[in-house]
Amino acid sequence: MKDQQLLKRITLNPKVMVGKPVINGTRLTVEYILNLLAHGATVDEILEEYGGLTQEDVQACLLPICLIRIPT
Repeated sequence: MKDQQLLKRITLNPKVMVGKPVINGTRLTVEYILNLLAHGATVDEILEEYGGLTQEDVQACLLPICLIRIPT
């Protein structure tokens, strides 16, 4: 799936979760999903816990990190 398609899965709305980026149609923030992954949760575990999510939703949460340019 292309970057732009993945990014369409993330919404910014000041009225939802204080404007934090969330997965469309949920109140799950990108930050929350990244925190789960950072603490060892697998994508399958996240999908099992939050039945409405897809693998692409989780990928969309990871994409902004991939776009960060770290100086070398």
